[in-house]
Amino acid sequence: MVFESAVAVLDWSGAIVFAISGALVASRKQMDIVGFVLLGTATGIGGGTLRDVLLGANPIFWIDAPAYLIACVVVSGIVFFTAHIPQSRYKVLLWFDALGLGIFAVVGAEKALLIGTSPTIAVAMGVITATFGGILRDLLGAESPVVLSREIYVTAALASAATFVAGSALGLHREIAIVLSLLIGFGLRGAAIQRGWSLPRYRSRPEH
Repeated sequence: MVFESAVAVLDWSGAIVFAISGALVASRKQMDIVGFVLLGTATGIGGGTLRDVLLGANPIFWIDAPAYLIACVVVSGIVFFTAHIPQSRYKVLLWFDALGLGIFAVVGAEKALLIGTSPTIAVAMGVITATFGGILRDLLGAESPVVLSREIYVTAALASAATFVAGSALGLHREIAIVLSLLIGFGLRGAAIQRGWSLPRYRSRPEH
């Protein structure tokens, strides 16, 4: 029961930190409060919305629990008045995004498994849940999409979701699988931010 509450806290934390990251993009673009709410809400619930649409979930999670939507709106409004506090808003955005990435990858994969999808689809749903909100945020904020950045991003979500699905298939206790997956996703993305890790890039080759 205590762990179930902890997972619920993680789910809420993911929505909130993604909403903050969206609102911080709005602050960098010097948007009005409507822009803050739009970017924050789209980032906070965007990935979960696409996941539920693809899985045929009825109703979509935030329609069933409107508190998610309300929380994203409120958090975005708060950031409108407090975004000046961080010394480096972009760095703060990246770390909030990394935390949300790890949380949502696990939450998305678990939700897919609970409704009986295959492990492959569960991993895909974890990646979608973790990354689509950030894609929406960057598109709406006219930013270069973080999923196309040099540093590892989608790979971190993939590693987190795959670890959870593999752990579940191997019979790991759910608590262990969740904690391990979250640490791997957040840790890999965090290391990429700190050290600039990236996958090998394509290099053009001379024609024969």
